[in-house]
Amino acid sequence: MTVIDAEGAILGRLASEVAKRVLRGEEIVIVNAEKVIITGNKDWIIKTYQEEREKKNVANPRRFGPKFPRRPDDILRRTIRKMLPYKKPKGREAFKRVKVYVGNPKNLTVDEKISHKLNTTKYITLAELSKHLGAKF
Repeated sequence: MTVIDAEGAILGRLASEVAKRVLRGEEIVIVNAEKVIITGNKDWIIKTYQEEREKKNVANPRRFGPKFPRRPDDILRRTIRKMLPYKKPKGREAFKRVKVYVGNPKNLTVDEKISHKLNTTKYITLAELSKHLGAKF
């Protein structure tokens, strides 16, 4: 089992790296999910995620579309899931090997700290995004 501290990591890069490792058979635990960064224009990112949450069914507009997470740990898990062949047994088994936590609840010893170089000042953390989506964590 590998424990990864996600503070300062970029969402897409972290998710793709974790997806590759999980498909190889590693068990991964990610802590500090709320400190993961999404680069880009803050307003555009918030608008995009809110639109995703508010999708409705065309046939019956009273029904909402797929469930989309608000909490930072669930957003990170969902991003990792999108990078796995989730509809195949191999992908489902791999996804079960991923655990994501807000903070470090079990005081796990961190094996790796993944951080990426930031070439921009335009970014938003998952904690900020979750607050805009209405999460209470």
